[in-house]
Amino acid sequence: MNKEKKSIKLSVRNLVEFVLRGGDLDNRRLAGAQKDAMQAGSKLHRKIQKRMGADYKAEVALRHTVDEDEYEIVLEGRADGVIQRPSGVIIDEIKGVYMDLQYLTEPVPVHMAQAMCYGYIWCHDHQLSSIKIQMTYCNIETEEIKRFQEEKGFDELSQWFDGLIHEYVKWARFLYQHGVWRDESIHDLEFPFEYREGQKDLAVSVYRAISQKRNLYIQAPTGIGKTLSTVFPALKAIGEGKGDKLFYLTAKTITRSVAEETFSILRNKNLCFSTVTITAKDKLCFLEKAECNPDACPYAKGHFDRVNDAVYDIIHQETGINREVILEYAEKYRVCPFEFCLDISNWVDGIICDYNYVFDPNVKLKRYFSEGISGEYLFLVDEAHNLVSRAREMYSAEIVKEDVLLVKRIIKERSSKLSKLLDRCNAILLEMKRECPSYVILPEINHFVMAVMTMFGELEKFMEDNPEFEDRDLVLDFYFQIRDFLNLFEGVDDSYRIYTEYLPDGKFKLKLFCINPANNLKNCLDKGNSTVFFSATLLPVLYYKELLSGNLEEYAVYAMSPFPRENRLLMIASDVSSRYKRRNAPEYMKIVEYIRKIVSGKPGNYMVFFPSYQYLHAVESIMEQMPGLSDEFEYIVQETNMGEAERDTFLSSFESGREKSLAALCVMGGIFSEGIDLKEDLLIGAIIVGTGLPMVCTEQEILKGYFEEHEKKGFDFAYQYPGMNKVMQAAGRVIRTVNDRGVIALLDERFLQRDYQQLFPREWDHYQVVRLNQVESTVKEFWKT
Repeated sequence: MNKEKKSIKLSVRNLVEFVLRGGDLDNRRLAGAQKDAMQAGSKLHRKIQKRMGADYKAEVALRHTVDEDEYEIVLEGRADGVIQRPSGVIIDEIKGVYMDLQYLTEPVPVHMAQAMCYGYIWCHDHQLSSIKIQMTYCNIETEEIKRFQEEKGFDELSQWFDGLIHEYVKWARFLYQHGVWRDESIHDLEFPFEYREGQKDLAVSVYRAISQKRNLYIQAPTGIGKTLSTVFPALKAIGEGKGDKLFYLTAKTITRSVAEETFSILRNKNLCFSTVTITAKDKLCFLEKAECNPDACPYAKGHFDRVNDAVYDIIHQETGINREVILEYAEKYRVCPFEFCLDISNWVDGIICDYNYVFDPNVKLKRYFSEGISGEYLFLVDEAHNLVSRAREMYSAEIVKEDVLLVKRIIKERSSKLSKLLDRCNAILLEMKRECPSYVILPEINHFVMAVMTMFGELEKFMEDNPEFEDRDLVLDFYFQIRDFLNLFEGVDDSYRIYTEYLPDGKFKLKLFCINPANNLKNCLDKGNSTVFFSATLLPVLYYKELLSGNLEEYAVYAMSPFPRENRLLMIASDVSSRYKRRNAPEYMKIVEYIRKIVSGKPGNYMVFFPSYQYLHAVESIMEQMPGLSDEFEYIVQETNMGEAERDTFLSSFESGREKSLAALCVMGGIFSEGIDLKEDLLIGAIIVGTGLPMVCTEQEILKGYFEEHEKKGFDFAYQYPGMNKVMQAAGRVIRTVNDRGVIALLDERFLQRDYQQLFPREWDHYQVVRLNQVESTVKEFWKT
């Protein structure tokens, strides 16, 4: 019996874009850079198809198999239109663009190649001797259409297609052979350590969810080994054909490093599984300022002529491809490291990257997540509590009135037409401004959007005609801002609120504010098979289900802490509060006394988390006025906007074996309240001042109102849940390994209220209520045991 051949699947679009590319990388050519307009063209796309009459079949799925010795290449695509007439068949490929069509004198070669592939498949399947290939370009703003058509014989198409596939075969052969080795190595792979308590159950839950193509939410305490507990079963599932590409998604650089280390540990156990870590462009670029054009960057010149050779080399030589490895090969082949990094992702088994490469409509990897493209993807979302706020940012957009006026001043002498269109947009914003006391929620903005679309069409033409002028970078930023606004407006629904607001500096903005990003996220996650959301703080889990996928029936697992309860002292202070009405000198002094008494219990490193920089500096100023305090303990202070070097210096202060305690004064929800890993005696205490509630502001109030309208607890969704999340993240810095011992002090009487205690993780069920006159003895008693 013949063994079923392995299929190497790819889309027609990906094939032609990969094989036929060449020349320079150049982000100055806007129409070329965007290839075709994104969501803004989708409605127009369908509109054109509907106009075409009864003999026009829209969105025709096509599939073609190329048989090789050990495997087969399966090519899939969707022709925008197939027109069957007595005179012959026409393949129609539609591209929506913003550019003026008078500048388009022939089809874009890669677009034509895509249509020719569809033409070849149709001729092959229907035994036709020739077919007409039609390219339909449509200006999104004016709806003007321009068509190019030519007839192609099957022999010509067949010869051309064979040459295209011939260029791809060596890549397909690599995928096939690597896939065989990968699956064999996974089959023999064993968990590299002895399972901690609860860790095996966690891994089984992940494997089961992936097998059933379900999503899973995991609440698991810090230190249980969540990364390995999710990666290992995901790999096992891939080895059994339940997935093909693994995306490990993170919010911070340090968690990406943990993922890299996990794969490295497994490779040392003979795992054959290649990964690439996608790093932000500005951290990969060889230049001081990223300018992706051949005039400014030698790596951009001829990039596409060399990049395929660079990719072929690196995927044969490396398995754990990180920033340093990418830079080494990019230098060797003289290619743009960032674009090179994205191309590598096509040929590896796993991608370690920031959330935005999967979810952000402007940054996401379109080769995997464009409309009509999906795959056997598995998503592991680390620190998933961060995704709510990040997704709101990704799916929101704004226009600032003063930016419109700035661009008008820059281009005024160069284009009177564009200047007038900017004037019109500004006039509508001025009307909105006059009717706005501080902020206003608007029912609709269609009139404004029409004006912006007209202006944007002219702006695109202007940028194409003027590749060089003073302050072009400012106008280019504005161009992308407007493009993003228009693209997002296409998807505005009841999960959004549109509002205007005066900014603190007096400027005026109009914002499309995505309140519940669940639908947007779900559209991305539905491209794959299964998603595992995991974090030390996914409480209450229904809140995260509501905002991350919208399905309250999805699986959830609560992993208990494997660490001994007696290693942690959890205290709640009943005589202090960070409420605004209690923010005064006596209260700040009481906080200083709490810090002093807790850190005197045992010499070591402590972190003190405050609700804001303002509160931190108020406490700091009192500490500065207490000259004897520095004899008792040292303290350092988190500053605003700290760079990587400053952060490293800050963390290097956490030394072992201290004779005198160190108190690091930090801000809750900031860079030091999650993602840092200070094990054993590098951190022995966390003092948390306040309940972490976000400051009252326009957006928090809009959030509160939205959830109340939808019969949810508005205050909880907008303030309490996000606040408690920050508290738990800060507390999670203390107990990191089975050998850790530490103190957690919650300095706010509100933590004794029932609605807060309902949000406590299960391992917090034993706590001690203290007052200032008791805390020192309580701490010393704990350290005696």
